[in-house]
Amino acid sequence: MPWSRIEADCLEPNFGNECEDTTRLVSYQDAIREGLRQALALDPNVFVMGQGVDDPSGMFGATRGLQEEFGRDRVFDTPLAETALTGVAVGAALGGKRPVYFHNRPDFLLLAMDQLVNHASKWHYMFGGAVNVPLVVWACIGRGWGSAAQHSQALQGLFFHVPGLKLIMPSTCFDAKGLLLAAIKDNNPVLIIDHRFNFKQNGLVPEKMYTLPIGKGQIRRTGKDVTVVAVSHLVVEAFQAAEELAAQGVETEVIDPRTLRPLDEALILQSVCKTGRVVIADTGWKTGGVTAEIAAMIAQKAFSSLKAPIERVASPDVPTPAGFTLEEAFYFGKKKIKQAILKAMNYNQLSAKSKEASRRCRAG
Repeated sequence: MPWSRIEADCLEPNFGNECEDTTRLVSYQDAIREGLRQALALDPNVFVMGQGVDDPSGMFGATRGLQEEFGRDRVFDTPLAETALTGVAVGAALGGKRPVYFHNRPDFLLLAMDQLVNHASKWHYMFGGAVNVPLVVWACIGRGWGSAAQHSQALQGLFFHVPGLKLIMPSTCFDAKGLLLAAIKDNNPVLIIDHRFNFKQNGLVPEKMYTLPIGKGQIRRTGKDVTVVAVSHLVVEAFQAAEELAAQGVETEVIDPRTLRPLDEALILQSVCKTGRVVIADTGWKTGGVTAEIAAMIAQKAFSSLKAPIERVASPDVPTPAGFTLEEAFYFGKKKIKQAILKAMNYNQLSAKSKEASRRCRAG
């Protein structure tokens, strides 16, 4: 099998990577495109499909030029029929192919929920491991040009809920390539949810093929006072917030899960046990979402280590607005993460003030 020859468990360049070409700076879209190109060249069973993968823009640049190189049989545009086309991809995967189905927006994955949730994610289990569905579905979330309530939703919380479906959310160029190749190599369905803001990055990416372990997170910044678990592009926002707060004497540890399902619980819990304070940041809605699940896991498994309530930073529970001023209020970043860190750090002081105010109220 050609995939057995790929080097696995390559480490991030700025964390002691021993891979070659670690001085090569690559854009985010080029990292994805290089991974796709290498997968297509390695395995004739790999093919790429999706609305706009053959456009001049090439899915934010991630698929540009692949059709010219590998032909229309292996890189092709698809009609607006997500339910049917996901069924085609699932059937191809069951037949031994390795489809990579690109969606420029996850909103339309809602039309594919039956195929993803009722079929692709369950076949391996229902047939006792005798059947595999090596399918990769990729979608891109995030703020664009006023995309509003039906074109910019962060729906990872829905897919986080589904057993049998791996869920990846990269934050760096290095991860974008390594986790994509790991997903294509995987013998069962993987959903990659990317973020528009990631495409602003350039990063160190080895030229050769490598995979990263699905289910293994990364410490992006070490610290002793508070843990921030941030998802996707919010890792960058959390890192910047941590750097600014370091000047005030607050040392923040930033954890990047990289994959949500499976989740690297051990890495998160180890950090929480060290710091005792936690902030969880995700672009999805707050209620019943990623921040809620990670908070519940920490409360269940590391409650005795907590020095303050868990703080969650997430999108408000309203449909995504289109107007610029409303968008400014809806979307968040470094500022709100900093506020949540300071709230966690000042909990004892705030709690004392609250108790004193309550005492005065009762006395009055």
